[in-house]
Amino acid sequence: MNLHPFPLLAGLCLAAFGLPAQAAGSKLLLTGGVSSIDGAAGGGLTPWALTGSYAGPGEWGGTAFLTAARTSDYGLRVAGAAVAWDERLELSLARQRFDTRQNLAPLGLGGLQLEQDILGAKWRVAGDAVLDADRWMPQIALGALHRRSHVGAFAPALFGALGARRSDTELYAAATKLWLQHSLLTNLTLRATRANQNGLLGFGGAQDRRWRLQPELSVALLLAPQLALGVEARAKPNALNRSVLGTGALAEDDWFDAFLAFAPNKHLSFTAAAVDLGHIAPALQPRRQRGAYLSVQLSF
Repeated sequence: MNLHPFPLLAGLCLAAFGLPAQAAGSKLLLTGGVSSIDGAAGGGLTPWALTGSYAGPGEWGGTAFLTAARTSDYGLRVAGAAVAWDERLELSLARQRFDTRQNLAPLGLGGLQLEQDILGAKWRVAGDAVLDADRWMPQIALGALHRRSHVGAFAPALFGALGARRSDTELYAAATKLWLQHSLLTNLTLRATRANQNGLLGFGGAQDRRWRLQPELSVALLLAPQLALGVEARAKPNALNRSVLGTGALAEDDWFDAFLAFAPNKHLSFTAAAVDLGHIAPALQPRRQRGAYLSVQLSF
């Protein structure tokens, strides 16, 4: 499946700008989450059961975002957009570009840019995070993320000897609970995935082609109506841990972040985070990858 991401991104943005005036929405500030690095609404690392934007019942909404992350030795840029309807349906698209700098130079791949297109869909199946805030019932959503990686000159090795797939579709279920009396939001996502480093290194490998059910957890405290402080943890499948390059050469670790989200109004939000992405290709760059990211989101 060839997504041609930039025309699709432009189309989603135009659709968002063309939504009716009511799309400013009836939801409370920050109750649509922010844009994750995969494009779906949630935290920075994981999708939540919330639909993006501030579109309430019977309303349309849209978002567009830019994210930049930098660790000790790598850089990531993401652009994306999403449309949402009726607090029930969300369609999203994101384009990731990962700068390996000179870390792969020993393989003759200095300056390699890894890219990925991600097309997502999310459907709320039960609950309402706000209206059910005084009950035990969380908001629950099911989602799918179709991914296609572009790895340039690394393709013959990654999709050949290492046995990774070029594209794949992940499925996930998310449960989000808003505890208004405590100004607290919690989310648990279970993701069925074979993605290597979130799909930037393809999917699965010659030694491990199994789907893995991986948990992801988010906790956010609303310090004020416009401000949220939170943490996230995302487990990873580590399918390339055993490969022709040797055990552990392409091992990956779970991801963590601590974030601060600020929404001065319903049209603009900023998210800053400290991130820990563990080791990335540790045989070539043994340092743990810690750093920061900043994301800007427009809502319509």
